[in-house]
Amino acid sequence: MLLVTAAGVAGWQGLHVWKQRAVLAELVVPPAFAVPRDFDFGDYRLAWNGHGLALSPKGNPTKRLWATEGGFLAAGIGAAEVEEHRGALFVDEHRELLCREQSLDSFQGTGPRLVLRGHLRCADGSVSGYALVLEADGGRGVRLAVALDDPRLNRLYLNWQRDADERFFGFGEQFSAFDLAGRRVPILVQEQGVGRGLQPITLAADLSARAGGDWWTSYAPVPYYLTSKLRAFFSESSAYQVFDLRDPARVGLEVHQGSLTARLYNGDSPAALLQAHTSVVGRMAPLPDWTQHGAILGLQGGTERVRELLGRIDAAGVPVAGLWLQDWVGQRSTSFGKQLWWNWTLDPRHYPQWQTLSADLKARGIRTLAYANPFLADITEKDGEQRNLFREARERGFLMQGADGKPLDLLNTSFSAGLVDLSNPEARRWLKVVLREEMLGQGFSGWMADFGEALPFEAHPASGEDAALLHNRFPEEWARLNRELLEEAGGEGELLFFTRSGYSRSPGLTTSMWLGDQLVTWDAQDGLHSALLGLLSGGLSGFTLNHADTGGYTTISNPLKDYHRSEELLQRWAEFSAFTSLLRTHEGNRPADNHQVYDSPASLAHFARCAQLFAALAPYRRTLMDEAARTGLPLVRPLWLQYPEDPASLEAVPRSFLLGDQLLVAPVLEPGVDSLEVALPAGEWVHLWSQEHYQAAPGTRVRVAAPIGQPAVFYPQGSAVGEALHKALAQRGVSGS
Repeated sequence: MLLVTAAGVAGWQGLHVWKQRAVLAELVVPPAFAVPRDFDFGDYRLAWNGHGLALSPKGNPTKRLWATEGGFLAAGIGAAEVEEHRGALFVDEHRELLCREQSLDSFQGTGPRLVLRGHLRCADGSVSGYALVLEADGGRGVRLAVALDDPRLNRLYLNWQRDADERFFGFGEQFSAFDLAGRRVPILVQEQGVGRGLQPITLAADLSARAGGDWWTSYAPVPYYLTSKLRAFFSESSAYQVFDLRDPARVGLEVHQGSLTARLYNGDSPAALLQAHTSVVGRMAPLPDWTQHGAILGLQGGTERVRELLGRIDAAGVPVAGLWLQDWVGQRSTSFGKQLWWNWTLDPRHYPQWQTLSADLKARGIRTLAYANPFLADITEKDGEQRNLFREARERGFLMQGADGKPLDLLNTSFSAGLVDLSNPEARRWLKVVLREEMLGQGFSGWMADFGEALPFEAHPASGEDAALLHNRFPEEWARLNRELLEEAGGEGELLFFTRSGYSRSPGLTTSMWLGDQLVTWDAQDGLHSALLGLLSGGLSGFTLNHADTGGYTTISNPLKDYHRSEELLQRWAEFSAFTSLLRTHEGNRPADNHQVYDSPASLAHFARCAQLFAALAPYRRTLMDEAARTGLPLVRPLWLQYPEDPASLEAVPRSFLLGDQLLVAPVLEPGVDSLEVALPAGEWVHLWSQEHYQAAPGTRVRVAAPIGQPAVFYPQGSAVGEALHKALAQRGVSGS
């Protein structure tokens, strides 16, 4: 019997995995340890009541950073079969042994360090000692580490208490939900999929290519959360892990590794918790000034087409910061649409007279941006004489190998490629030289650093590291290589690269994130609304500078149902993007099937308006980017970050956001809408376009007009930022009338 679910790839994975509950330990306490006692270490106190633990700051003993009741640690032996297919990963976990009987034998404390020791008894009768170490980390919180004596054990299962009404946010970029309480959240970097639960496209993508995705599939998940009860947890492991939030009384964590280091953050506000986390994982520096004064337009087609399209855009008065010419390497047609030759050298046939075009644009203050990824494709079948980087890398042993010692042949759409082994120092140096000479040498000021999420678990990296542990970190290594390239070229504050895949420490490595390949639809599964949710969750995870492909990317032509970009969707997406860190367009994988900003006078006029709005916000964004570099607070924020107790922040699936703390934006997220009802936090608010004032009590919702070109935007009464924006828009001819 063939079982196909509407939930996406979960229907194709080991179904028993998805039925498993969190593994709970059974605590055995010697009589001598049944007596309550407190243990101080640094600024923190661990209270033991005879059957549970409670960790608190000594200065605030009623605050619980972490608490357990009964057993809290189990271990075991597991074997996961993980299949990679076009960047998607399919996990089938087999539990071979569980060690659930936990004893707690001793507490030993010295200075800022407290060690709990005990034993785990396994189902086969074997016993392993364990140590749980808590170490004070000043006002930032507590470091936690778990180690097992038995090296056979390669699975850890922890659980701790939560409140039934506790809301859970973060976990990196999560596109279909904001509050993840009640869900099982796998943390595994991978291709996000096509549809991610939206039907019928998800089912069709699964049946044709196992490519539908699920609500949790993400290019940039992070094993970190913060909650409405002001608790925060960060697992520093790079192993595959799963947070189980389905039990209203406890959090379960399954880690596919026999050890764990983690952090329990301390903070009296959501912002304080986020600052603590970003002080550990790194913060993103302000973007180059040139990126903020106009749109970055994604154009393709070669020299003459780019000049022709730019002429149309100029005539419409669109402020242009840059042209993103992803097809600088040449364009190829595949089963998916228009894709690129993955060979990072300029294609002189596609872009003849490149130096003249580049110089002309530079003279006008328009930067050029390129495209690269860590794959290389053989270009033997391509016309023309170009350097074949795939052959060079293969001959020098720079491609990721499999168990047979041969380079892995990784399928993309209808072509395959080799992946540069970034664990090999020589391969890293070689690729950086290639990108510096072949890409930066052509005068580009920025580039999309695509992919990074598809390292197969069966790979054998040159470093000897287990690919299962390198997989989630591979996007960090790809970002690190690009960061090194930028710094070695002296490009700090001048050059830009943007990445889609990421993990915990990506904020300290990349210069910008983007949300990857959304579908050209409106929905919260994989469309415009999902981009908003990805920005909000990612922002709470340290990705302070993030943006989307304006209009989405993935375009599907199918006899049953087409997914093509409409003019209205493109316009509403541009309005949304104008209030993010970058306004960048993408033609999509099937440009001819999508409406483009240059396709009609109305679209050009509307996009000019959005680009003017984006440019008018440049001074405010500069202050926010400086703040982000200091504190880790994102530019695009959920209302909860600023107003954690206000009813306006309690929407289960947010439909609005804050740009900094001075602008509240409710983008139009559905077709055919010309007015919006917006929840406002308590206070007096001014509608940007009409200048009408609203006195909001807790729970107030107001309805305002939202015609094309005017998303619902408010600012607090007396806001210098709001008043300056209104004045700047009037001067630019972007008024509310």
